[in-house]
Amino acid sequence: MTRPILHDYYRSSASYRVRIGLNLKGIHYHAEKVDLVAGAQKQAAFRARNPQGLVPMLEIDGHRLTQSLAILDYLDATRPEPPFMPEDDADRAHVLALSTLVACDIHPLNNLRVLKYLKAELGCEEAAKDEWYRHWVREGFDALEALAAPRAGAFLFGDQPTLADICLVPQLYNARRFSVPVDDYPHLRRADESASAHPAFAAAHPDKQEAHP
Repeated sequence: MTRPILHDYYRSSASYRVRIGLNLKGIHYHAEKVDLVAGAQKQAAFRARNPQGLVPMLEIDGHRLTQSLAILDYLDATRPEPPFMPEDDADRAHVLALSTLVACDIHPLNNLRVLKYLKAELGCEEAAKDEWYRHWVREGFDALEALAAPRAGAFLFGDQPTLADICLVPQLYNARRFSVPVDDYPHLRRADESASAHPAFAAAHPDKQEAHP
């Protein structure tokens, strides 16, 4: 069987999520590096495969899959163990809400192409750009901490990793890069600490990726 290929950038939050997911499912893959800073994602050869020109893209089972949450959903549907989502319908909705709060509300406002646009096209100074980043992360984390609190355990939901943790960990990594204080988020920090001790999360960390810039 052909080994899956992950088109990846080591600091991409979305790619980081998929690396975690692949590791949790025990899927061995080959990483193809796409240097977002150098603009490799805009090259014609890559856009021919993924018209959106973004990472991650996963080639698996004869398919080319894009968008991290769609990729993770496919992995969970085709490789059910360990599950990314709880069985109970209400719990599943709760975990999905936590996950999309990160992936759809926080992250899109702060990804590389948005930050580049703020600086290059709108003329934002570096300090203003960084404050934009911190504002939206703080607002999202405030809500995430409150929503997670009633059902949090060692992880963001209960005592086993779920899709919510897969989304949270990369966002916390980037928040720390931009000096966002996280002391006020005990449930987020506990989930991150639990994840850091898990081999699947540890192996997906940006610093563990080979040949990154």
